[in-house]
Amino acid sequence: MKTAVPCYYHLDVEVSPERVGQVSRILAAHLRYWDLDNLVDPVCRGAELLLTAIDQHATDKRTSIEMWWNGQHLITAIGDDDRDLRPDQDLRGCLAHLAATSDGWGCCAPETGSKIIWFSQRARSGERVPLVRSGPAPRLRRVLQVPRDLPVAQLAASADGVLEGAR
Repeated sequence: MKTAVPCYYHLDVEVSPERVGQVSRILAAHLRYWDLDNLVDPVCRGAELLLTAIDQHATDKRTSIEMWWNGQHLITAIGDDDRDLRPDQDLRGCLAHLAATSDGWGCCAPETGSKIIWFSQRARSGERVPLVRSGPAPRLRRVLQVPRDLPVAQLAASADGVLEGAR
């Protein structure tokens, strides 16, 4: 069952060709732990593309990877400190793939000079959500009969008298 409990994961790694696969397996393990099996492929594929591009084009290979799950969306952010790596030129193919396969994506540059590229995946409703068992409805074993010795008009009059006495 997809939990609505917010989850967060952070990983700092120095990117190399062999680390790309390791990071992908680590992210997949966390997604499975959070019971988000249906998001493993798109998230790991997007992260692998970005990490491979960083490995090929960046001079500073230190990278931070973060994942946030808020109960409806999973946001994956990959940040690097290389000022020479330009998303509009070096990462154009990765960004086009992210735009095609994710529900949202973006790139921002904090004041530190680093870049953060993020993408989000929405958990689809109805996938792997178990049915909630309902308890049995209580049953009465015997039926209680309401006495009807007094006519309804008399019952209503006595109720009015009780209400006037309460005032």
